[in-house]
Amino acid sequence: MSDADTVRNHLEEHASVLAALAETVAPAIEELASRVTGTLNAGGTIFFCGNGGSAADAQHLAAEYVVRFERERRPLAALALTVDTSVLTAGANDYGFEAVFERQVRALARRGDLLVFHSTSGESENLLRAAEAAREGGVSTAALLARGGGRLASKVDLAITIPTGSPARAQEMHMLIGHIVCDLVDRNIQAEERGG
Repeated sequence: MSDADTVRNHLEEHASVLAALAETVAPAIEELASRVTGTLNAGGTIFFCGNGGSAADAQHLAAEYVVRFERERRPLAALALTVDTSVLTAGANDYGFEAVFERQVRALARRGDLLVFHSTSGESENLLRAAEAAREGGVSTAALLARGGGRLASKVDLAITIPTGSPARAQEMHMLIGHIVCDLVDRNIQAEERGG
């Protein structure tokens, strides 16, 4: 297969997953935006977590809320649970890597907050334990998933599962969904600040 064929195959696969996404999860994206807006307007915080490339996505999206997406507006309360190396390494060292997000959820998240998971497998033990900690603490949860959602899909309040088995395509769609939600949240918050 030539390089040109490889490029074309990636682009065609991306387009195919995107088309399926538009047909299957558009209402869930609107629901996630509504939950994020409601959480922020009620004084809550949006927490994000994930592993590997999903950790990078979590950090990226937290920055969009705290700094800004495309419009000028007030900074919004968001935090990625993947960025504090002292907490992560101490937690992993003392309690095991499975507890690194759970400990933070128990310490930082409160009823009225929203925890958003990024995972292509839905099977990471540290995410499953964080979801349980959130449930016990009355923290709302949502997840961007793939491959059928894994065990995490049944442990969150809102699961958005990308119809693909490819981690690369899933992460591309997760970021697209994250940006769509940022745009909807910005629009909703600006409208409310202007009085509707």
